[in-house]
Amino acid sequence: MNAAPADQIRLLDVQALDVRLQQLAHRRRSLPEHAEIESLTKDLTQLRDLLVAAQTEESDTTREQTKAEQDVDQVRQRAARDQQRLDSGAVTSPKDLENLQREIASLAKRQGDLEDIVLEVMERIESVQERVAELTERVGSVEGKIGDATARRDAALEEIDGEVATVTKEREVIAGVIPADLLGLYEKLREQQGGVGAARLYQRTCQGCRQELAITDFNEIRAAAPDTVVRCENCRRILVRTSESGL
Repeated sequence: MNAAPADQIRLLDVQALDVRLQQLAHRRRSLPEHAEIESLTKDLTQLRDLLVAAQTEESDTTREQTKAEQDVDQVRQRAARDQQRLDSGAVTSPKDLENLQREIASLAKRQGDLEDIVLEVMERIESVQERVAELTERVGSVEGKIGDATARRDAALEEIDGEVATVTKEREVIAGVIPADLLGLYEKLREQQGGVGAARLYQRTCQGCRQELAITDFNEIRAAAPDTVVRCENCRRILVRTSESGL
C-alpha cells in the first residue's frame, strides 16, 4: 500500500486523538464518585430497611400502649362502679359485701399491674422513637452525601463529555483527509492491537510494541520509497517514518 508521507503523519495525529478518547472513556468509567455513590446507596438501603423496621415497631408498640390503657380504663370503670355500689348501701348481705370488697381489692391489684404494663410500654415507645429519630437523621445525612457525590459526578461527566465532543470533532476533520484505504487499514489494526494501529518509528524502535527492529528489517524500511506504507515486523502495526526515525 502506498500513501503520501503527509497522510501517514496524519495517522499519528489520529492515533493520538484515539488514545485521548480511550483515556477519557477510562476516566469516565473510573470516576471515584461512581464507587462513592454505589457505597453510599448500599448504606442508604440498609438504613432505610432499619428505619422501616423501627417505624413498624413504633406503630406496633403504640397500638400495644393504646390497648393497655384501654384495659386500665375498663378496670378503673368497673372498680368505680363497684365502689359506688358499696358506698350506696344498696348491698346489705354480709356475704355480698364481702364479695364486693374482695372484687374491689382484686380490681385494684389488676389496675396496678396493668398500669405497670402501660409504663413499660411507654418506656419502650420512648426508646424506639429515639431510634426512629436517629435513623431518620442518618438517612437524611446519607441522602445529602449521595446528592453531593451525584452533583460532583455529573459535573465531571459534563466536563469529560465536552472534551470527548471536541476531540471527536478534531478527529473527524483529520481523518476526513486521509485516504480511505490507509484509514481502513489503521482502523483494522487498531481494533486488533489494543487501540494502537499506527506507531512512530524512533531510532530503530517501534513506539507501538517498544521493540527494536532487526537491522535487516530496518534497512528494508530505509530503502523503501517515502510513500510506501511500512509495517512493524514484530507487532504488524503501521510504522510512520519521521525525521527522528534515524534513517
